[in-house]
Amino acid sequence: MELDPVFLSRLQFAWVIGWHILLPAFTVGMASFIALLEGLALATGRQVYVRVATFWIKIFSIAFGMGVVTGIIMPFQFGTNWSRYAEATSNVLSPLFAYEGLTAFFLEAAFLGVLLFGRQLVPRWAHFIAALMVALGTLFSSFWILSANSWMQTPAGYEIIDGRFFPKDWLEVVFNPSFPFRLAHTVVAFYVTTGFVVLGVGAHLTRRSASYAEGRTMLSMALWLLTVLVPLQMFLGDQHGLNTRQYQPAKLAAIEARWDTGRGIPLTLFAIPDEKAGKNLFAIEVPVLGSLILTHELDGEVKGLNDFPADQRPPVAIPFFAFRIMVGCAVVMLCMVLLGGWLRWRERLDDSRFFLILCQFTIPIGFVAVIAGWATTEVGRQPWTVFGLLRTADSVSPSLTGSNVAFSLLSYMLVYLIIYPVGVILMLRLVRKGPAQVEEEVSTVEGGRPEAPVLAGAVGLGKGEVR
Repeated sequence: MELDPVFLSRLQFAWVIGWHILLPAFTVGMASFIALLEGLALATGRQVYVRVATFWIKIFSIAFGMGVVTGIIMPFQFGTNWSRYAEATSNVLSPLFAYEGLTAFFLEAAFLGVLLFGRQLVPRWAHFIAALMVALGTLFSSFWILSANSWMQTPAGYEIIDGRFFPKDWLEVVFNPSFPFRLAHTVVAFYVTTGFVVLGVGAHLTRRSASYAEGRTMLSMALWLLTVLVPLQMFLGDQHGLNTRQYQPAKLAAIEARWDTGRGIPLTLFAIPDEKAGKNLFAIEVPVLGSLILTHELDGEVKGLNDFPADQRPPVAIPFFAFRIMVGCAVVMLCMVLLGGWLRWRERLDDSRFFLILCQFTIPIGFVAVIAGWATTEVGRQPWTVFGLLRTADSVSPSLTGSNVAFSLLSYMLVYLIIYPVGVILMLRLVRKGPAQVEEEVSTVEGGRPEAPVLAGAVGLGKGEVR
């Protein structure tokens, strides 16, 4: 049986980006959380914020390092596996990736070292600025990457000459129709993901007497954040859905497993899509609710997959189930927020054993939702790399063979299955150690000048004598 290089290349890219996206899903939100903690420490002088920030900076550094390494591999694949795609889109997308380097990487490279190692070497305000710049760098990175991805979903501001895309209007390229919705939805998803990690770790530490103050601080701050962001994320998801209905109706039809165009359609809670027969098996539906949610009108029209040529329809099963997993996660998140708010009102937030254990079990829920959302968006775009213009089958490198890609895919799988468990183990050790065991700063140092002479106490100097 001959191996298909297109399928294997897609599988390889999915493997690489699927693992990589877990890291920015954590580090983008964590960088902002650390900046908030540093700002509160500077404004209030409370050492608990310093201890919590120092604790999370150590965990952030591990995740950030893993993210940089795995992020480099993705554009590398554009040349090895997707050279025809790179050749066709390079004039539009390459500048967007370059802007990420000029903004995000510049800020992170300039200030990350100060954040990680400068607490005792720079004034407190400078350490706060470093944290703020690193957080801004992660947001710039999200901005440019999501702009590029959104352009592939809803291309705008281009012209095609000899089979290659050229920019006509950079504002239209960058701020293409789906970009504002995707940026807001994704960044808030990253913040929510981080919020549930902090909530779970805070709940774990609250149950430990040695780290009660730090755990209580994490628990309270994360819950306030999630109380705002989880409902906001549901609203943003709804707005993104309306945008998808307008610009990618085939994707929406696949998400809902809607085969025939109709008005006043039901909401399909569960079904098993049968793509060959063009129907759903064992469907559980709520009448009319589909049109109300998808169009905000009781009699709103939703296009079905049968309105599109068979070779232009996305796969149905993956977007259909992935979307429902994402929505299910959102419902669980909302229930956690409501339960936490009720316990806070009853002044039982930190002594409800059931809630604290529940918080620990929901640590991975944001990551599950992010992966499910990514699968919905990317698989729903198929069979296109640039929606409606460049097919995935026409984007792969012409000289690839199935055996070549199979070898590289297995190599990536092996390396990632080593890197990620090791990284997670290191982070879990830091959590087990707790912020109470993190070494606090001994003294305030201004402008990098030590309190005592550098040579004092050096090996070979007797009784403070300086030679």
